[in-house]
Amino acid sequence: MATTPLIAVTLENADAVYRYYAEHQQPRWKSRFAYFYLARTYRPRVGFDGDARGMIAALIRSGVPMVICANHLTDRDQFILAATAWRSTLRPRIGHTRVLAKDELFVDPGQRAKIDMMGGIPVFRAKNHDTRTAVAAGRQMIDICVERAAATGDSIAIFPEGTRNENPAVLLPIASGVGHIGSGIARRTPVALVSIGIAYPDASCRDAEVVIGEPRTIAATDKPAAITRTVRVDLQHAVDLARDRLAGRADHPRSR
Repeated sequence: MATTPLIAVTLENADAVYRYYAEHQQPRWKSRFAYFYLARTYRPRVGFDGDARGMIAALIRSGVPMVICANHLTDRDQFILAATAWRSTLRPRIGHTRVLAKDELFVDPGQRAKIDMMGGIPVFRAKNHDTRTAVAAGRQMIDICVERAAATGDSIAIFPEGTRNENPAVLLPIASGVGHIGSGIARRTPVALVSIGIAYPDASCRDAEVVIGEPRTIAATDKPAAITRTVRVDLQHAVDLARDRLAGRADHPRSR
């Protein structure tokens, strides 16, 4: 467990906040129970594009970290992503995946404890803070993600649209941070992008259709802008597949 004292997650404390999350370790068995509980509650129907299931299993066996990207539609998406991990070949990464989450979610102590247990790392978004200071904190956040992936093999989960999208069919512009994270990790260690598309049948967010795309290896020479463009293409493809499954649900048996 981290030895750094727990401090308030505020932009003014960004240096200390990221020192804390550089060291923080999830209670793995508690997080596994939480993921199991979310899977039982939300019951996402998980499918795979092509050979994604086997490719991801091979990456996990090899200890290759992943940058996992999902579309962002509701304030429950993180629960669906956790439930998806439990119900798929991503399950071994539970307890070894850090999830980027907006800093407001870390204000309430009780909620923060749950997010910390689930592997959260706070993000100070420029639209909510002084732009220059938030950008500097963003660079620290990227450095922490790169270091955790390279040094400990943690995977990083991101909602790269950066905010909730009211259009479930077409992604918002992809924030450049995912490209910088992917590029930074690739310069240190092998890493793969995994895109996860989510489509909801109703506002309850239960029984969502989720499609996990085939992972794509990031080369050490890939530029952040190119990685960001790849994320948009792959994630849009996964979203399209999830929406197709939702539209033709009667023709698609429940899968895990």
